[in-house]
Amino acid sequence: MSKPKRTGLPHIVKRMLCFCGGVAVNSVGIALITKSNLGTSPISSVPWVITLHWPAVSFGMTTFVMNAVFILVQAILLRRDFHAVQLLQIVVNVVFSALLDVSMAALWFFNPETWWLRGLGLLLGCTILAFGICMEVSPGLVTVPGEGIVRAIAVVTKVRFGTVKVCFDVSLIILSTIMSFLFFGRLNGVGVGTVVAAVITGQIVNFFNRHIRFVGAIERGEGAV
Repeated sequence: MSKPKRTGLPHIVKRMLCFCGGVAVNSVGIALITKSNLGTSPISSVPWVITLHWPAVSFGMTTFVMNAVFILVQAILLRRDFHAVQLLQIVVNVVFSALLDVSMAALWFFNPETWWLRGLGLLLGCTILAFGICMEVSPGLVTVPGEGIVRAIAVVTKVRFGTVKVCFDVSLIILSTIMSFLFFGRLNGVGVGTVVAAVITGQIVNFFNRHIRFVGAIERGEGAV
């Protein structure tokens, strides 16, 4: 008697769907954090401050330009070790930047005035962002620009990835803070929410990795979509 055929999508398709879904979810998370008006995530702090100073340039566009710089720096640092597949980061950058503008537009109604509502939006945004990061990382496909530049610096300097990540995020916060004072004479676009996002998002990612089954299943190629 023949064995029943296994149904479900091929593993590579599952991985691609998971990755693309993660990119989309990330855009919603960052948009919600930003719209909470307590400061955006560290990786988005510089483009957001620029957008606040030049409103004619969208958040997605400034994010695209910054990520393009990240990809270029990776290629310069890694040289021969920058493999052609990593050029797919350009495609990811285009899609993510466009989705970020869509998410910001979709949340047009969310302009919280009270601190508790801002805090709630911030925490929900960090949770959504953490879930998107899990979806994006678990398939092991393309490195996103923000992570790619950290990995490149870690490879060149021989410093641990986690240490470089912390230093990189802190550097972005410092740069965006300086730009904020230069542009506005005060903090604008950077705030307590930026620090909170930097501290808790990684912890929520760890929680999801431990307790959500599909993350491990995608990594191991188990289960069906």
